Amino acid sequence: MALITVIGSSGRQGLAQVKKALEAGYDVRAISRQADPFAGYDIPGIDDVEVRPMDLYDTGTYKHALEGSDFVFYTHPLQARADRATLVGDVGKAAAELDVKRVVWNTSSWIPDKPGDAFTYAGNTAGINALWRSGAPGTVFGSVLFMDNLLTNWARPFIVNENRYVYPHNPQLEANWISLDDVARFMLASLERPDMEGAWINIGGPKRMVGKEVAAILTDHFGHEIKYDPCTPREFGDLLASAGGDGVPEEQRKELADGIAAFYEYNNSAPTKPFAVEMDHVYERFPELEGNLETMDEWVPKQDWSESNHRPAFG
Repeated sequence: MALITVIGSSGRQGLAQVKKALEAGYDVRAISRQADPFAGYDIPGIDDVEVRPMDLYDTGTYKHALEGSDFVFYTHPLQARADRATLVGDVGKAAAELDVKRVVWNTSSWIPDKPGDAFTYAGNTAGINALWRSGAPGTVFGSVLFMDNLLTNWARPFIVNENRYVYPHNPQLEANWISLDDVARFMLASLERPDMEGAWINIGGPKRMVGKEVAAILTDHFGHEIKYDPCTPREFGDLLASAGGDGVPEEQRKELADGIAAFYEYNNSAPTKPFAVEMDHVYERFPELEGNLETMDEWVPKQDWSESNHRPAFG
């Protein structure tokens, strides 16, 4: 079977890609500087996954990490938002030299129709251009907002311990939340399709929701009221930077918090609505996934909401 190499495999997003690729029957290589990135996870086939190290800031490590790959899945590190065009371009150049069939980039955020939008959105446009110029065949998915964020240590404790759904969305903001498993399914669905080479598309979940609708689903699951209690973007920036723990050096936390705060200020008022996806267009490109993507009310009961359920804050 073809080999998929997953860069960022020890993060939440990469882990879902590894799991779904194994389920689909692919051979999988995990790129991680952790010797055992899957410790504590019960995933069928995980013992057969080869782990190789790679440093995104040292292109000399790329060849050993990627050689022999048929496909490369790349998810950008949150802490390196400003470098996304350079890094994905470097990954593409290495993949081109190694005759990789396709680089699939999950941007973890919306892709604008034109350059110039603020924050990581402009970086996504620049990154797509860098990937196309690298010489590697590529496909890019702009996955807009993850259901799995609710399980992180910046969101879950409020839900479980305080009966509050705390997020920086204004009450009117609409979002197509998507599960990380479904992001991986889109990436896998693109691999054997020539029409997806050189293509980018924004993807989301099947239902567009506002905050009170997410809270209602959580309420139904837990059997008592979970109140939607939106925080400010500034508060959210501080929460997320703190949630990174030792993964975010102290000197970088203020910069990260400031960036997240400004990012959500923009999202709450941008006329482009970066969290809303026109799913009819998505289903035109991927008709096999229409009716088969997880809704929030299907996803929530499947999750482990316990304190012992550790997940990485980022990735």
